[in-house]
Amino acid sequence: MFTGIITDIGTVLELEQRGDLRARIGTAYDVDGIDLGASIACDGVCLTVIALGREPQNWFDVEISAETVGATNVGEWEQGSLLNLERALKVGDELGGHIVSGHVDGVAEIVGVRDEGDSTRVTFRAPDGFAKFIAPKGSVALNGTSLTVNEVDGADFGINFIPHTKAETTWGDVAEGDRINLEIDTMARYVARLREYG
Repeated sequence: MFTGIITDIGTVLELEQRGDLRARIGTAYDVDGIDLGASIACDGVCLTVIALGREPQNWFDVEISAETVGATNVGEWEQGSLLNLERALKVGDELGGHIVSGHVDGVAEIVGVRDEGDSTRVTFRAPDGFAKFIAPKGSVALNGTSLTVNEVDGADFGINFIPHTKAETTWGDVAEGDRINLEIDTMARYVARLREYG
């Protein structure tokens, strides 16, 4: 489990297609504090650490199944891509965002970007079937970041990014057409399920 509070911006150092896709991700995390088998959310995708190293910088390797590549924006990663990173939640950690599983529901598309003072308003289009789970003032995880929805219009929804969020994540460098990993709020999913079968 994660909180959607990004703690590092990683860099894709290498990609290798084997039976699955293997990625090496550079990080500022102290690799001495990461166990093999640990979960790290990479742009919101929960991935398992399979190798660690320190040269030429701290890095960890993950394997990504074809199913995950097909259901996320991982297929667009390339050497040099920047990724929002978050280590798994530990008992006693502050829950500053909302409960995030790292299981991406679909890929949203950025359909509008405009500055509003020092902040930036970004409009996203949810994939088919997921708009019903997104509500004004509700939470979503986009590329692993816990965010509050400002407004909803059909399948489109808006998020306001303050300067701090843009500086501490990859959200300072986005454009129309970007494809973004979307995880809907777990509570919204269960409420919808209860209404359907309750």
